[in-house]
Amino acid sequence: MSGIILTQNQTFIIGPVAKLLGYIMEGIFFCLDKIGIPNIGLAIILFTIVIYLMMMPLTIKQQKFSKLSAKMNPELQAIQAKYKNKKDNESAMKMNEETQAVYAKYGVSPTGSCLQLIIQMPILFALYRVIYSMPAYVGKIKEAFFPFVDKLISQPGSTEFIRSFKEANMYSKQFESEAFSGGNIEYVQNTFIDVLNKASTSEWLSISDKFPSLSTDVTNTLQTLEKYNNFLGLNIGNSPSFIVKDAISSGTYLMILAALAVPVLSAVTQWINTKLMPQPDTSNNKDNTMASSMKTMNLMMPIMSAFFCYTLPAGMGIYWIAGSVVRSIQQVVINKHIDKMDLDELVKKNVEKRNKKLEKSNGFNLKTINDYANLNTKNVATKTNQKVSASSSMTQEEKDSAIKKSTEYYSKNAKPGSIASKANMVKQYNEKNNK
Repeated sequence: MSGIILTQNQTFIIGPVAKLLGYIMEGIFFCLDKIGIPNIGLAIILFTIVIYLMMMPLTIKQQKFSKLSAKMNPELQAIQAKYKNKKDNESAMKMNEETQAVYAKYGVSPTGSCLQLIIQMPILFALYRVIYSMPAYVGKIKEAFFPFVDKLISQPGSTEFIRSFKEANMYSKQFESEAFSGGNIEYVQNTFIDVLNKASTSEWLSISDKFPSLSTDVTNTLQTLEKYNNFLGLNIGNSPSFIVKDAISSGTYLMILAALAVPVLSAVTQWINTKLMPQPDTSNNKDNTMASSMKTMNLMMPIMSAFFCYTLPAGMGIYWIAGSVVRSIQQVVINKHIDKMDLDELVKKNVEKRNKKLEKSNGFNLKTINDYANLNTKNVATKTNQKVSASSSMTQEEKDSAIKKSTEYYSKNAKPGSIASKANMVKQYNEKNNK
């Protein structure tokens, strides 16, 4: 499978993650092929289930944070209301201190939810890239394009013809690269496969019209790919919009319903998924723009998913449907788990975990510090009591002598009539009256 990496995603972070996920997808397809059902649609569903199960611990952590956030919000909102009209630096610092104290009380970090999202986002984007470019990650699917691709490359004018395909613009940089113009055979093969992988059935048939000598190879390759792409009667390599147009022209109206089922199911499952997700409580904060934005997004997401699933290859729609179903099942399980959870016990565990992290990162023991603090407080109190006891045993003559020495000390460096001199006079007066 040398050369596959040329068509894999090379984006920072997403690229390496996609490569790891590609190994999982290839393993799944290999197993399906061994049992006689090498089907891309089924591989996508199994792949989606495996990935979301792997991410379940992160999802649970995110839901726990959401649950604690709902409990913390009244306290955080009270702090915000307290400093609402105070814009000075001191108030801002106090507000930040009190906010941090609330998070410390519950043993969570203000960025706790963001961390899970930051980890999940590259995985989800990488997962999309693997499904969108299956031949780049699954060797068995790439092999289906041979020997046809090599024969097509050798045909005069094949590059210009392939570049006229609708999805070829996505790979314009590959066509214009030095590796392609220099005749790097693996790079040229991968570029052709990238375009052909996105080509519709009509574009495949147009190759036979343009290069009649390749008709048999086109038919054989197309049959193999259709076998891989056939899922419940649909060629998931084609978009539902293309399937609808093709069904209308050929008079197979039942295929229209099958094609439209993909975007409709995608929208419905997406809507169910958003309904199962924990919703923010805005009863005490009607001006919460973030919550309002989330509500709008929850309404728009099903519509957007329906639109994209109608225009993109049906395989992407199957991935979105499978993902929504898996997330919905996960959410039901997580909701039951979270509802049974003792929040007070969770807070206690979070605080203990937070304290251990502080001890480890700062190199001190909180219990030891508290013991030292208590010990030092006792020592200070003991010394203070000793001084008070000693002071009470002094004679009047000794007290007057002490005041005189104190006066000389305070006035030694003060100029007559200066503020320091006047302050010393006040201090001396107070000391004499409190003797």
